Amino acid sequence: MNSIPVKRPDWLKVKAFRGEGYGSIRKLLREKGLHTVCQEALCPNIGECFGNGTATFLILGDSCTRNCTFCNVSSTAPCGLDIDEPQRVAEAVQAMGLDYVVITSVTRDDLADGGASIYAKTIKSIKSARPHCKVEVLIPDFQGDYECLKIVLDAGPDVLNHNLETIKRLYLEVRPQSDYFRSLELLEKASKYLTKIPTKSGLMVGLGETLEELKVALRDLREHGCRFLTVGQYLAPSKQHHPVIRYYHPDEFKEIEDYARSIGFENAFCAPLVRSSYHAGERAQR
Repeated sequence: MNSIPVKRPDWLKVKAFRGEGYGSIRKLLREKGLHTVCQEALCPNIGECFGNGTATFLILGDSCTRNCTFCNVSSTAPCGLDIDEPQRVAEAVQAMGLDYVVITSVTRDDLADGGASIYAKTIKSIKSARPHCKVEVLIPDFQGDYECLKIVLDAGPDVLNHNLETIKRLYLEVRPQSDYFRSLELLEKASKYLTKIPTKSGLMVGLGETLEELKVALRDLREHGCRFLTVGQYLAPSKQHHPVIRYYHPDEFKEIEDYARSIGFENAFCAPLVRSSYHAGERAQR
């Protein structure tokens, strides 16, 4: 890792935005006992998303069994399983009046099915409470277990998302308990199992990759059936996390997006503050 801090450029500023919905969303989440990746991962867009009355729900608790060096989510030992969580998520989606929602989770390698059954129950609960609501799921790799993946897909999500996160060379450093090819294989299996459900993936830049290595990862994703893509700038949550090696200029993100479209991505959204679920509904509709 590069221990010399890289100064954040003046053009990369997060706007302090808290719309009318910000307080009500926080209150609803507290009342329902729910978590969001917006809060746990210190997302820079939380003010905008909460203010606009939306959020990305984090299920299966708030403690992850993995210890990725870029992530702010707690990696302490998970405690039990909240079987009523899916219904509370559905109630929150209904109360928020959402027409599109993203559901993600911590990784639960301690569970036999990796939490796949809770994903399925959450999808079905949302569809029951709000039938016209589209559900995108951002899933872990389930340790490569195809049966777990099928449990989620059979529940009928509208988009199946699994983030590659970074290039192959950096996996041991950034995602030591994950595997680059396992993630690619999961996306390929999903795209072949139910072709009507588009697959999606996301990467961060600024971790130490080269532009050519990034393009290789994009080609790998396309070759494994991935149709939607997000690419955003990595922002270190703290000094204890993997450092930012460099900041990409908006013009470079435009170059990445143009390249992604040129190799066949149907939907590519690349910009400094883009995250997997950022404006996900709007992008999916396009």
